[in-house]
Amino acid sequence: MLQVFNSGTKYLQKECAASNVEASRRADYLRDEVAARLSDRLLDISRHFPKVLDLGANACNIARLLTQDPPTPSDPSVEEDPRPHQPKEPIKTRIGHLTAADTSPTLLHRDADLPFNDLLPLTRHSLLSQEEHLPFDDASFNAVLSSLSLHWTNDLPSLLTQVNRILTPDSPFIAAMFGGDTLFELRTSLQLCSMERRGGIAAHTSPLADVRDVGGLLTRAGFKMLTVDVDDIVVDYPDVFALMQDLQAMGESNALLTREMSGLRRDVMLGLNGVYKELHGNEDGTIPATFRIIFMIGWTEGEGQAKPLPRGSGELNMKDFLEGGIKEKN
Repeated sequence: MLQVFNSGTKYLQKECAASNVEASRRADYLRDEVAARLSDRLLDISRHFPKVLDLGANACNIARLLTQDPPTPSDPSVEEDPRPHQPKEPIKTRIGHLTAADTSPTLLHRDADLPFNDLLPLTRHSLLSQEEHLPFDDASFNAVLSSLSLHWTNDLPSLLTQVNRILTPDSPFIAAMFGGDTLFELRTSLQLCSMERRGGIAAHTSPLADVRDVGGLLTRAGFKMLTVDVDDIVVDYPDVFALMQDLQAMGESNALLTREMSGLRRDVMLGLNGVYKELHGNEDGTIPATFRIIFMIGWTEGEGQAKPLPRGSGELNMKDFLEGGIKEKN
């Protein structure tokens, strides 16, 4: 297996970040937003889930979101959903038990004393090894969720195959991960500043999966009825130092095996702020940071599941349809 990330370094980064509880909670805005959008996708599935796994749970952000009431039409900022049978109760009423698993026990148990823990049957499970190995039995969960943790996986194809293994037939895997264009402003600014100050480029940011690769990975892992879409979340910061500070508080610092152990030099950091503002800065003096989130849904194969028709069984010629004329197939 090709090792890209240092799992030991990532463990220490998350443990260190979670040990500063207040700073870690202040930096949870991105994880909370993505968890809310992922929960909306789960809300669209009208079924009961006896056992659910939150893989890479971080601080149980999904669990906290699942216990919140959905927006009501009485709120003037929320338009009433015209779809029939829209559930009015929190999603927690359709979940029998939630298992939250993460490699960082400090982050996983950070909010164990908050009220939401009493509103949902919740068990925390510390993964003693890398997330590439899932210590769960076959067909032991009716749904697997994952929010902003897959991007640190060295062997993503193997992990997705194991997720398929631990799901019961006709069950969903719903995940969100950072995509390839995440923090492109920071990446381009770092490259230019490193070239100017050091005469070369060092690895300061992590490689990320592209949205075009995700569908193929899910298919290879055995998932059916795939849905893949992308959301861009843009956050404004006063300067690059505030951005770096929040990334560190999230436990999202660089964990590449080839990273420089000394980190960014002071002269590069000072130059980086100016380059960032010159290339991407807002008119009010702040800087934008774009987080590209890839959402994916895949289903394990099951009886009675909708399947595509055999190739060549269509009754219409697509070429004729697109050109404005429809001819029956001979």
